[in-house]
Order: sequence, then structure tokens, then C-alpha cells
Amino acid sequence: MQKTYCNPVYPEIMADPFVLRHEGRYYAYGTAPEGPGGGRFPVLVSNDMVDWHRAGYALLEPGGEHYWAPEVAYSEGKFWMYYSRGDFEGKTHKLRVAVSNDPIGPFQDCGVLLVPDQPFSIDAHPFRDTDGQWYLYYCVDFLEFEDDHRIGTGIVVDRLPAMDRLAGEPRTVARPHADWHLFKKGRTMYDAVYDWHTVEGASVLVHGGKYYCFYSGGAWEKENYGVSYVIAEHPLGPYRRPEGSQEALLMRSRPGQVIGPGHNSFTTSPDGSQDWIVYHAWDTAMTGRRMCIDRLVWDGDRPSTDGPTFTRQPAPAGLVT
Repeated sequence: MQKTYCNPVYPEIMADPFVLRHEGRYYAYGTAPEGPGGGRFPVLVSNDMVDWHRAGYALLEPGGEHYWAPEVAYSEGKFWMYYSRGDFEGKTHKLRVAVSNDPIGPFQDCGVLLVPDQPFSIDAHPFRDTDGQWYLYYCVDFLEFEDDHRIGTGIVVDRLPAMDRLAGEPRTVARPHADWHLFKKGRTMYDAVYDWHTVEGASVLVHGGKYYCFYSGGAWEKENYGVSYVIAEHPLGPYRRPEGSQEALLMRSRPGQVIGPGHNSFTTSPDGSQDWIVYHAWDTAMTGRRMCIDRLVWDGDRPSTDGPTFTRQPAPAGLVT
């Protein structure tokens, strides 16, 4: 009998979930309340993406600051974790990087700010191209109107000449441009008041020789939060919007069942034959954002998913026993 699953695949809070597949095992990292002893970012381990168990915390840093959205890259025999640290409201967060010899940790902060000239930077996504070059996608704030873009948080990309250093030549990937990207009307930011819009949570897949940068847009605690994407011929862009991008093209809330699915990562099934999207979503009682998975399929050059699902589904192919 084929194994099945039902979302969420882990019962505790696990927002902004990132899954690293390394040597046949899956490691998940996410945003969650501070754990014992200053534990930051719970680490989950699985052989099949369905059954997960807690393996500890990636960082141990007691203190009052908030830690968001970890993602981990394996390079040069080490594991590099990118994350932001700052205030709860998300006005002072800055990107950092930590390193470990083990995917479970403990990770040690490298003591550098990756984007020191920006007052705000979050949601780092490391991406390695086929030629071995690493890139980092991340979010900053835009306060200028340009074309049909809205004021608010958007995504840029830069090269990583070293795993703890950016080239300092960021290029714009995606900025908010649609009504569904609204974060908050009349938000006070940078000594002014804006109708603030947001696109965040970049995650890149290559398909058909093109680079798809998926993003989440809107307000993370509201029903307008969902997932869409832009497309380019190179990791640095330029990126274009596909037809229909005035709506969330890949995933959106299902009223009465699932609220605010988003901030996703991608991985493959145990046998490597399927793409899977890993994301968080609220339950209808809004008790927390929990980790969910659903299969991603392609119809030519268009990705799609049945997610966010809330009923029992077939498990990823090629279960490792």
C-alpha cells in the first residue's frame, strides 16, 4: 500500500520552512519561538519528507532579538546558514550567515553583516548555478516608484564570491506591483506613511533552461498571502512576469480550510523523480504557521500544484525504508 500524508506534516510551529536534501536525508529549518537556552531555528530530520523528528536547534543565541527565515547551503565541505536578526515588527532585520560542519549544527555566526549598507534585509536564498557559481537572493525595501511598482519590500539578487561575502552588485528580481501584494495600508516606515506592499521569500528552480524565482506576496498573517513567480534566462535576470501575475499564480488561501500559504522552498522526492514544494500555512484558527508539502508539476513552462492541500495525499515517490 502506498504511503500517504496529510498537511501539516509537523505539528509544531515551523514558519518559513527550508528543506535541504543531503546524502539521502532531509533536513528542515524554520522560524519558530525561541527554544530552551536561546535555541533558534528548530532542525527537523526525515528520510521521506512525511515523518519528521526534532533534532535540536541550529543556533544557540540567548537574547531578546527575533530570528527569521533560515536557509542552508552546502559548499566547501561546510554548511552555511543564512538568516536575519532584528526586531519583531521587521523594521531593523539584517542578514547574517553562520557555519557548521554538520547539517544539524550547532552553527556559529560568522560575525559579518551581508548587506551592511541596507537598513533592512531579510529572506536570504542561496542558489548554486550549474557552473558552480553561488548567488544570494534576498529582500530589501524600495521607497521609489518605478514603472508600475509599488512602495514596499522586494527581492534582489547578487553573486556570492565567497559563502560569507556578497559582490555588492545587487540586481532587482521582483518588486510588488499588484493589489494582492498589499501588506498594510498607512504603514509608518522611514519617517513617512505608505500603503506598503510586499514580495518576499524567494526560491529558485531551473526548468527548461529558464530560471523561475518563486516568491510570496501580501501580508503574511492575512488571506491575501500566496505564491507566484517571475522568469529569467540567467540567475541575475532580467526577470519578467508571466501572464496573469495580477493574481497569485501558484498557490493561494482556501477560505475555510487553509490561510496564507507561502514562503516556500523546493526539494525532490526520495527517488528524484518529483519536485515538491515545502511551505507554511495557517490553520483556520490562526494558531500558528506549520510546515506543509505538496507536489509541484509542470505543464510545459508553467508550474502548478494541487496545494495547499488539507486532505490525505500520496507520499513522495521512492520511499526510503
